[in-house]
Amino acid sequence: MFPRSQWAEIVARDPGHSQRYIDRFAMLAAQGQDLVGEARLVDAMVGRGAAVLDAGCGPGRHSGYLHRAGHRVVGVDLDPALIAEAERAEPGPTYVVGDLTSYELPSDAPQRFDAILCAGNVLGFLHPDTRRPVLAGFAARLAEGGRAVVGFGAGRGYAFDDFFTDVEASGLVREQTFSTWDLRPFAPDAGFVVAVLGRA
Repeated sequence: MFPRSQWAEIVARDPGHSQRYIDRFAMLAAQGQDLVGEARLVDAMVGRGAAVLDAGCGPGRHSGYLHRAGHRVVGVDLDPALIAEAERAEPGPTYVVGDLTSYELPSDAPQRFDAILCAGNVLGFLHPDTRRPVLAGFAARLAEGGRAVVGFGAGRGYAFDDFFTDVEASGLVREQTFSTWDLRPFAPDAGFVVAVLGRA
């Protein structure tokens, strides 16, 4: 049994947290903010009809975008409130309530993926003991030639150098590293990392 993530701890202390998160992104969408740049990047990396895993999918904005682009999308999140909102607001993908350390997919869903998207600071919310198991799970779920795209910010208790070390220890290899979702170059003092990972 793995320890709970920071997100699960936050929700346990504050049950209204999930709804405020949903409301915040609904407000940003209503304001016309671009909330799917991460999904556009993944869409550009794969062919039509690709199998895509949205790992830590939240209320489904990336899953929905990728589904509408013609991909076979599975969204996984440990928060039932966020999955319920995804099913309501972004129908079409297969959604699963599950912890990224251990989850099962329906038999009629893809089991291996051409791309895995892990955005929204998901890795920053993981308990340190679960980081390598989650990354190893990504490696296990990638199809031949598939890639995982992971992004999270600095200052969340997960140093980028530690992340790079964990990547290499988890059956993955860093193919490219950027500092933004629009692919600005990465530098050691960057405030954000976007890493494109393949199977080692």
